[in-house]
Amino acid sequence: MTEFAIPTIDIAPYLDPTASAAVDPACAEVATRIDDACRTVGFLQVVGHGVSAAAVDGLGDALDAFFGQPSETKGRLRRPGLNRGYAPPKSESLSMSLGVAPANRMNDFYEAFTVGTEVGAYPGSVLPEASYPANSWPSVPGFRAAIEAYLREVTGLSRAVLRACSDALGLGPDHFAHMVDRSIDTLKMNNYALAPGAIELDGPLIGMGAHTDFGILTVLWADRVAGLEVLGSDDRWHPVMPAEGAFLINLGDAFARWTNDRWRSTLHRVDPPVVDGRIERRRSAAFFFDGNHDAVIEPLPGTVEPGAQAYPPITIAEHLEAKLAGMKVGTAPTGADREAARVLSAGY
Repeated sequence: MTEFAIPTIDIAPYLDPTASAAVDPACAEVATRIDDACRTVGFLQVVGHGVSAAAVDGLGDALDAFFGQPSETKGRLRRPGLNRGYAPPKSESLSMSLGVAPANRMNDFYEAFTVGTEVGAYPGSVLPEASYPANSWPSVPGFRAAIEAYLREVTGLSRAVLRACSDALGLGPDHFAHMVDRSIDTLKMNNYALAPGAIELDGPLIGMGAHTDFGILTVLWADRVAGLEVLGSDDRWHPVMPAEGAFLINLGDAFARWTNDRWRSTLHRVDPPVVDGRIERRRSAAFFFDGNHDAVIEPLPGTVEPGAQAYPPITIAEHLEAKLAGMKVGTAPTGADREAARVLSAGY
């Protein structure tokens, strides 16, 4: 059995939007390493990412300021059913995005605040508000400015990673460009520790249930606190700790469908540590690069082996809607049988 490890890759060669593996040996090396990581682990961490320390520090300060508010203040920004606004603890179940019911009646133990791409982000385009809803910003001084500054930088990083992934598949860096020029991007900020008495523990603690991410790829910033676990090819859960100054990258369902599982959308969960009877605080911010609402995701030519089952075509919007319905209201999606079986075989 080989040791489980998340590879670290310097993404700097792809920060140049004109770079490609065809002309730059440094890009070719990055693409080769990404292909290996995506075939074997489905997770990687990137350095040389170009996201400034000031933007990351601003993000952390904004998270602290927002989550430090009273529950009733945060609760005014709750928007049930929409992937925007505040989600209190025990209001979401990530495992239900795969149709896997939580191990007990308690839902995921985290609180979150989500912002994302609005209709007005793409002038001249006619877009459905259901896929690009308006944000609700808290009245926390400096919060919006800090989050928007972070979003500008992490958006650039996500596009660089996509170009590298496209090269890694031998498609050229711009193959998916027409599928992401009106991308639905969201930033979900999570907090895993609450004031004493803020929530009643009524069963085994589930920080964030086992799930795959829904879109193209995820850029994750997280505290260097234990909790994140990734399901390996050995069907065992492995702890993952981000390196200092690095971002974790994981594939979403779109890449699994594009490659018919040559690259898997890796299952992961969060099991926050309990120290002296209290949950150790853990913060994270997941930037979901999801693609255009009307982009169709289906296996690329040559990815379906003879006799193999192929993923059926589906639009990004349809896929997101089904997954979010599972997470937010408990409606099990169809077509998640492969991932659900892996979760159940490994133990929830």
